[in-house]
Amino acid sequence: MSTTQERLDIEPAPAAGHEKHRSLGSDVWRQFRRHKGAITGLVLMAIIVIAVLAGPVLWPGDGTTPDTPNANQTPSWEHPMGTDNIGRDVMARVFMGGRISLAVGVTAMVVSITLGTGIGVLSGFFRKLDGPLMRLTDLFLALPVLPLLLVVMMLFREPLTKTFGLRAGIFILVVGIIGATSWMTTARVVRGQVLTVKEKEFVLAANSIGTRQRNIVFRHILPNVLSPVMVAAALGVASAIITESALSFLGLGFPPDFPTWGRLLFDAKDYLPTNPWRVIWPGVMISLTVISVNFVGDGLRDALDPKLRSK
Repeated sequence: MSTTQERLDIEPAPAAGHEKHRSLGSDVWRQFRRHKGAITGLVLMAIIVIAVLAGPVLWPGDGTTPDTPNANQTPSWEHPMGTDNIGRDVMARVFMGGRISLAVGVTAMVVSITLGTGIGVLSGFFRKLDGPLMRLTDLFLALPVLPLLLVVMMLFREPLTKTFGLRAGIFILVVGIIGATSWMTTARVVRGQVLTVKEKEFVLAANSIGTRQRNIVFRHILPNVLSPVMVAAALGVASAIITESALSFLGLGFPPDFPTWGRLLFDAKDYLPTNPWRVIWPGVMISLTVISVNFVGDGLRDALDPKLRSK
């Protein structure tokens, strides 16, 4: 008997119906698709993003030029969302405000996630930094957020607007203050994950062969704590949009000629008895955006859970 024949006799034939190797991304997407709420939220979010990005280009309504004879009109074919007190098309202004609100939400989320992830990794990986950083986190958690936001807006509004201009200065201020007051939960979650991951065998093996701590953090620790970070990022967008809307509704956000959904609510509140449509439309957009982002966040949490993903 030849050697080739012996191998054929010894090696077992591949089992019928043997599954192909599945990547982590395909497993996550497969689990994500099973979450009906997440898919609904993703589709709704995609519609909102496309509408606010393409709306000002496709919709002919003018959201900037006053048209006093057509002020405070109810919804019609010419103005589907009505007009404001000086005749500007509300639908055009909702599209314009959506761009700014989404930009604020995404940028503030990036600031918050960067701060929270960095502090969480440093606190969980380096024991000497754990105590001071966690006490700093407790300090920020103990601060009353809304009064702090109001004070910071009042103190730094004029210096930033003089330095960067009115629109850029307000944008930097709003994004910075929202990001600087919303990183604490992410930091605590990431710290807990790092404390667990750094005791795993592959991290101990990397330490035993003298791998630099920087390489351990970026190659072994960070990739294994990205799951809660992604969920926090999705939910952080909704939180940032709500915070910006609250600031604008209180009159401390963007100026009237730089509309956001919160600013549109603030401008419309005095006309609620006579023209309630002006309040309804930006409120609906805020609600739909927050709901869709929360659904996507729930789907990501389930999809990134290895226990659920293995089923």
